[in-house]
Amino acid sequence: MLPVKLHLPVRMLPQPDETTCGPTCLHAVYRYWGADEPLTEVIARTRKLEQGGTFAVFLACDALRRGFEATIYTYNLTVFDPTWFRPGVDIAERLGLQRQAKSERRLGHATEGYLEFLALGGRLRFTDLSRTLIRGLLRRGLPILTGLSSTFLYRTAREYGPDDHPDDVRGTPGGHFVVMAGYDRKARGVLVADPYGPHPYGPSHEYWIKIDRVIGAVLLGIVTHDANLLVIHPPRGGTGSERHEHPHRRQQPA
Repeated sequence: MLPVKLHLPVRMLPQPDETTCGPTCLHAVYRYWGADEPLTEVIARTRKLEQGGTFAVFLACDALRRGFEATIYTYNLTVFDPTWFRPGVDIAERLGLQRQAKSERRLGHATEGYLEFLALGGRLRFTDLSRTLIRGLLRRGLPILTGLSSTFLYRTAREYGPDDHPDDVRGTPGGHFVVMAGYDRKARGVLVADPYGPHPYGPSHEYWIKIDRVIGAVLLGIVTHDANLLVIHPPRGGTGSERHEHPHRRQQPA
């Protein structure tokens, strides 16, 4: 019988500044799998964008370089064409051709990241974002790191200026990273481990929220060039799997 409620032991630290939510979430996932290291080291080696922040694919590349496996479920149509996920299509080749045809700077950075991700053995998935998908991953003990729209998640004003001050007129939507760490089937909720604070849902770095709100926020993450689910886990067997094994259970990878 499927569990009605699930809570994975993801321990989230507060992010040190406005732009380090991504590596802080990555650090929490590493700790979940028993691979602890100082947060400062994860932040220091995370590739950053010129305007601050990072992309989920850069976090995935770090995990792959450390011996983990990584799968990205993408909903970012600014980077990927749906037809690329048909059998026989070389996604790396299509990404390269798109880079030659389009000059948008952020797209170029994302493309570099995805080409490295694929070269390192990362897996891409293009499938419907649903409650079933999210609960299925979590039920297998896999926390979900996601790049989403903080403006939609928090229902706060858009952001303006170098310090991202709230400004409902001049502002633009903000992006953010959180980790989904549990679900409540009866309440149709999902547990969010959030490095940011203070946020509208209380002082804790964990809170329950309607799963439909999170799904909407993930899809709207396309506005800030993410819109994805990132699943990181130890390799299935082979050298190094014991080093990253969660101390309380063995899990099946995605």
